[in-house]
Amino acid sequence: MTAPEPIAVQPPALHGRVVASQRWTKLTFLHWRVESSRVAPLLPAGVRPDEHDGSSWVGLIAFHLGDATIAGSPPVPYFGDFAEVNVRLYGVDANGRRGVVFASLEASRLAAVLAARAAFSIPYFWSATSLVGKDGMIEYHARRHVGDGATRLVARPGAELVVGDATADFLTARWGLFTRRLGRTVFLPNTHEAWHLQRATLLELDDTLVERAGLPHVTDRMPDSVLYAEGVTARFGRALR
Repeated sequence: MTAPEPIAVQPPALHGRVVASQRWTKLTFLHWRVESSRVAPLLPAGVRPDEHDGSSWVGLIAFHLGDATIAGSPPVPYFGDFAEVNVRLYGVDANGRRGVVFASLEASRLAAVLAARAAFSIPYFWSATSLVGKDGMIEYHARRHVGDGATRLVARPGAELVVGDATADFLTARWGLFTRRLGRTVFLPNTHEAWHLQRATLLELDDTLVERAGLPHVTDRMPDSVLYAEGVTARFGRALR
């Protein structure tokens, strides 16, 4: 078993053709420490929990997704433009590759949900989602059309920049994701500009998405990390085994 790759703060080069791209803006990152034993059953085969500072972590990430392209297409209007909320975990495979594992993702465009599930086997759910900024605060909503998964998150970005923070780097400098396709675990690499992170304050949170993802009671307490970023453009490469 290969040791995990070092956390790479600077974006890596993306080899091969770009299969998709997205613009992510107004991102709020909430993270909680969780025991690795709780995370392990939720990861795909061949992926183990990635740990930092003695624990694994679960993230609730809310943002606006726009300018989505597929295989070099122009940005897709309407269907490639929506607020998203996702629950994510952190894993490492036998090759030492570190990546995100999405437990769930909420999006308001049904076509985008179906396309992501079909093309990349990523667990998107069709939800009513929104993002509203006012008086220095940002409020995010997501509520599934089927089932009772929902979240309401209100945060205030701060002025303090985050530089050289090992925890922030571990949680955000992620250059790929693990998913299952045709019965195999694959790694989907991505790259984007380096994050310009800010401290943020969580003002309100009413969430059941993390519980629905298989981690009950995590959001009953305040998160261990709250960060904000104004935005990056992400590009995805072809899936690797």
